Amino acid sequence: MSNLSEMELQNLRHLLVFGESDKEKYKTYAENCTDPYVKQFFQKEAQSAEQKKQTLIQFLK
Repeated sequence: MSNLSEMELQNLRHLLVFGESDKEKYKTYAENCTDPYVKQFFQKEAQSAEQKKQTLIQFLK
């Protein structure tokens, strides 16, 4: 991987922070849902946010 500029690094940090934030938000929504379909939707979104974050981290290694 080539050297990243400070702006690019800052953008990547933001993506990682927002990805973690989204995951936690979706997990909280799922925990508070009573409708099983909505609960499942938020659980899948939380998993997706975690997978995207992990993919980005792997790309950066």
